[in-house]
Amino acid sequence: MPTIVVHVMPKPEILDPQGKAVGAALPRLGFEGFASVRQGKRFELTVDGDVTQELLAQARDAAETMLSNPVIEDVVAVEVVD
Repeated sequence: MPTIVVHVMPKPEILDPQGKAVGAALPRLGFEGFASVRQGKRFELTVDGDVTQELLAQARDAAETMLSNPVIEDVVAVEVVD
């Protein structure tokens, strides 16, 4: 079954304490070379049937109105994976 994947990230001007905590922990755990970390959300919408343009548009609309908080988050990608 195909899946529509939605990626949501905090807006750049919004503080990301979880991302900062992960970013601070990486060097302590031996992972070097990362300048910063931002943590977001991933939603997987499994489709029953084919992904049509109408269904993809509905997924984008749901991403912008329900799956994200448009005040503090951006929908950065809506993609189809098999």
